[in-house]
Amino acid sequence: MTRFMGTHTNRLDRKGRVSVPAPFRAELARLGTEEMVLRPSHRATCIEAWPLPAFEEMAGGIDQFDIFSDAQDDMAAALFADAHPMRPDGEGRIMLPEELIAHAGLGETITFLGLGRIFQLWEPEAAKRHVEESRARARERALTLPALRPGTRPAGGAA
Repeated sequence: MTRFMGTHTNRLDRKGRVSVPAPFRAELARLGTEEMVLRPSHRATCIEAWPLPAFEEMAGGIDQFDIFSDAQDDMAAALFADAHPMRPDGEGRIMLPEELIAHAGLGETITFLGLGRIFQLWEPEAAKRHVEESRARARERALTLPALRPGTRPAGGAA
């Protein structure tokens, strides 16, 4: 199972390039791909970074809609119209499209948040607020994860 973990902050250079944190590049390599898809989040003012295999799996859900239906058209536009396939260069940098920079309100520094299966790129203060608010909502809702029984493994996890 993919596990992007941690919070990392890197600088955005004048050409719109930022280094993907080494632990995230290592996780992509573990998955056997350098390719990822960047897209504006439709839930927050950040950029989502999906490993290509995970993006393809998630986007495969669009097949549940009738072709040419309004629902299919809406989901296709939401998923693909602003998606940008990426591969880090030899120094681990990616070039961020201007429209994604604007969507996330990014400046000179970018915070990368590991979210397990994907990671996100945030303006640093917005990232801090997002994590604090997420923790508060989890506490308010008393969210927990189901306990694993001995000899079982998480869904989609390796033995």
